[in-house]
Amino acid sequence: MPVLWLADVDKDDIPLVGGKGANLGELLRAEIPVPDGFVVDARTFREFIQKTGIGEKIYSLLRDLDVEDTDKLDAVSKQIREIIEKTKMPEEIEKEIREAYRKLCEEEGKEVYVAVRSSATAEDLPDASFAGQQETYLNVVGEDEVVEKVKKCWGSLFTPRAIYYRVQKGFRHKDVSIAVVVQKMVNSEKSGVMFTSHPVTGEKKCIIEAIFGLGEAIVSGLVTPDTYVYDRVKRKLEEVKIGEKEFMLTKKDGKTIKVELPPEKAKERVLSDEEIERLVTLGELIEEHYGKPQDVEWAIEGGKIYIVQSRPITTIKKEKKVEEEVSEGAEGKILLKGLGASPGIASGKVKVIFSEKEISKVEEGDILVTTMTTPDMVPAMKRAAAIVTDEGGMTCHAAIVSRELGVPAVVGTKKATKVLKDGMIVTVDGEKGIIYEGRIEKKEESKPVVASAPIITATEVKVNISIPDVAERVAKETNADGVGLFRIEHMVLGLEKHPIKFIKDGEVDRYVDLLYQEMKKVVKAFYPRPVWIRTIDAPTDEFRAMEGGENEPIEANPMLGFRGIRRDLAEEEHFRAEMRAIKKLVDEGYTNVGVMLPLITSPEEVRKAKEIAISEGLPLDKIEFGVMVETPAAALILEDIIKEGIDFVSLGTNDLTQYTLAVDRNNENVAYLYDETHPAVLKLIERTIKVCKEHGVKSSICGQAGSYPHVVEKLVEFGIDSVSANPDAVQKIREVVARAEKKIILEKLRKL
Repeated sequence: MPVLWLADVDKDDIPLVGGKGANLGELLRAEIPVPDGFVVDARTFREFIQKTGIGEKIYSLLRDLDVEDTDKLDAVSKQIREIIEKTKMPEEIEKEIREAYRKLCEEEGKEVYVAVRSSATAEDLPDASFAGQQETYLNVVGEDEVVEKVKKCWGSLFTPRAIYYRVQKGFRHKDVSIAVVVQKMVNSEKSGVMFTSHPVTGEKKCIIEAIFGLGEAIVSGLVTPDTYVYDRVKRKLEEVKIGEKEFMLTKKDGKTIKVELPPEKAKERVLSDEEIERLVTLGELIEEHYGKPQDVEWAIEGGKIYIVQSRPITTIKKEKKVEEEVSEGAEGKILLKGLGASPGIASGKVKVIFSEKEISKVEEGDILVTTMTTPDMVPAMKRAAAIVTDEGGMTCHAAIVSRELGVPAVVGTKKATKVLKDGMIVTVDGEKGIIYEGRIEKKEESKPVVASAPIITATEVKVNISIPDVAERVAKETNADGVGLFRIEHMVLGLEKHPIKFIKDGEVDRYVDLLYQEMKKVVKAFYPRPVWIRTIDAPTDEFRAMEGGENEPIEANPMLGFRGIRRDLAEEEHFRAEMRAIKKLVDEGYTNVGVMLPLITSPEEVRKAKEIAISEGLPLDKIEFGVMVETPAAALILEDIIKEGIDFVSLGTNDLTQYTLAVDRNNENVAYLYDETHPAVLKLIERTIKVCKEHGVKSSICGQAGSYPHVVEKLVEFGIDSVSANPDAVQKIREVVARAEKKIILEKLRKL
C-alpha cells in the first residue's frame, strides 16, 4: 500500500512516512488543527528505484563524491534528479496516488489545491533538524500534477544541500529514503513560525514571527517579519517589533503571486493579542505533547489557525559555563545593528555574496554577508565564522541553520550588503545583534556554579496535566506535590471515535479500558502523590469532529452549553464508564486518585454524581471526591455544596473569570476585557478559600491564574492549601510560594 492517510500515522511511523509525515499525523491525533492529507510512504520510493532499475546508477554517482567541490556536487545532483524525473512511475503506484487525491477532492466537493511536501526518513529527528533540505510544491491541482510533483520530491532527496547534509551528518545515502506528504493547501492570510521556548536559552518565552500571506516569504527570508515575544511564565506579551513587510505571497488562479503592499499595510501589525494567545496555547499543547520545545509553522485562514509543521528545537544550549562578551574597554565603531539570531562573537574578513553560485568565495573563517541565505548556501555557512543578512528574523533560514551550526549570526540589518564591503575586517556579536568595525578582543567570564537545596513549602505546589504520555517526565522534572488537574478530555478527543459511539456500538468495556490505561500513566507516574482526575469537560464543538460526533448539538456559544457535570449527568452511561475506569485504578491499589467534578452550579449535581459513583462500587472512603468552583453560583452557595460531603475544592479561574465578567474567552472582540485579577474574581476566590477553611475542606487552584506569580502571592495570603500550575511554571511558583510564606511569618514575628 503506497498511500497512508495522515490520521493513521504517528511518531512510531518515522521509518515509513519520515519526520514531517509522522509529526503531522501525531499532531492530528493530539487534536491539533492540521490540514488533512495523505503520505506516499518511503517504501514506495525504494520500490520505485528498485522496479525501474535506477538505484545502482544513482548510488554509483554518489560514491567517493567530494561534497566540498561545489561544481562537482551540483553536476551530480542535477544528473540524479533528471534520472528520477524522466523515469516512468510503476502503474500500480501511480494508480493509488491518483485515487487518494480524488478522495481528498470528494471530501471538499471540488478539485482541491494541495501542497506536495518532501518528508525524508532522516529529517526532523531529535538530533537532526536542518531546514530546507528537500523540496515543497504549493498550489498543486489535478491528478497529473500531483503525480509529477511526487516524482520531483523524490528527486529532491538528491539536491546539493541534501547530499552535503547527509555526508556531514554521517548518514549513508542508501539508508535515507523519502516519503511525500500530499496535504490540502491553506491559502493563508497570515502565516509564520513560532518557537514555543527561546531557541537558544530554552527560557519559557514564546517567539512568534508573522507576515501577511503565504509562509514561504518568511522561511526563505524574503520579508522581514513582525516579531512577538510572549513570556509564558508571566503570561504576557513583553515585546513587539513590527517588520516592514514590503510584499506578500498569495494564491491566485492556482498560482503563487507576489503582491506589493502599500506603505501603511507594510507597517501594520500582523497579529492581534488574541491571535498571539491562541498561538501560544497551541504551542504549549504541542510542546507538552512532545515533551520538548518545538519549532512550529502555522497559518491563519478565515480566522482559523492551522498547524502545518512542528519539529523539535535542537539549538537550545544545555549548559553555558563561559560567556563571551566584547571587552568593555574596546574601541569599536558600530557599523550595523540587527537582530541577534545566534549567539557568540566572531571576527573575520567580510565576503558579500548574492547567490549560491558565489559560495566558493567564502573561505574558512570569513564573515558571510548576504541578502538572505538559502539552503544551497549551507556549505559556505559551515565555513563561515559568522553570518550577517539584510533580511529575516529569528525563524528565517539563516537564523535556524546558524544556531544548528553554532555560528554567530545577525539578521534583519536591512543594509549589510551595502555597508559591508569585501575584505573589511569586522566583529559580529550574535547575542546583541551588533557588527563592529575591526577585530575586537573578546573577554571570557567564568560563571560560578551555585548549589541550592530543594525548596520545601507548606502550601503544596502541584501540576496540571493534559497528555498522559508526558506524565512520567513531568513528575521527575517538576517534583510537583501531585496533579491538581488531570484533564481527561484531551486523551478522549484523541481516541478513534466519540465516547457515546463506543457505548452505542456495545464497546463500553473497551472504552473503560482505554480510559483506565491512559489514566494509569499519570496515576502511576505520580504515585503516591495525589492525582485529581477531572471528569470530561469539553465543549460540543470539540466533539463534533470525531467519528460519531455528527449528532453533537449546534450551540451558539459552546462555552456556555452542554459541557461539564451537566453533560456527565445527562449522559449517565458515559459518566458511569469514567467511574468504572477510576475504580479499576483503585482496585489495583492506586488510592492516590481523586474525582473532580467540573462546572458545578448546585448541590443536587454533587449528590447525583456521588450516588452514581457509589453505585459503580467506587470506594469514596478510600479516595478523595471534590468539585471545581468555576461559576459565581458555585462560589456563592459553596456552603451548601460542601454539605453534600466533599474533600476538596479547586478553583478553575479560566471559566470563573469568563462567567463573572461575561467575557467569552474564545471571543477576540472582548478578549481585552478578560482579567483573572479583576476585583470581582479575586473576591470570589477569597470567599471560596475562606469557606473551605471554615468547613475543613482542602482548597486549591488549577486555572491559568495558578501560574501567575502575582496571583499566587495573594492566594497564599488568603490561606489556600495548594496551587496547581502548568509544568513550565512549577519551579517558579514554588519559589513564589516560599517567598510569600516567609513574608507572612516575618510579618507575624515583627508583631510579637
